[in-house]
Amino acid sequence: EILKRLGQKHNKTAAQIALRWLLQQEDVAIIPKSGTAERQKENLDVSNFTLSEEEMTEIFTLNGNQRFITTSTAPEWD
Repeated sequence: EILKRLGQKHNKTAAQIALRWLLQQEDVAIIPKSGTAERQKENLDVSNFTLSEEEMTEIFTLNGNQRFITTSTAPEWD
């Protein structure tokens, strides 16, 4: 719902909001994928807006501060 709401605010899709959120982070590389030309164009159309610091923080809260990699081979982040 957060991504949809921000998408409406910026006239973008939820996927475009997620891509922009990733692009605005340091040391994060993204490789978007799509099988359709329309979605590929959407993936490229994320450089004409930015998310505010508040919006970035709001999206960061979506994971509930949970880890998704917990195996013994995972890097030591903390």
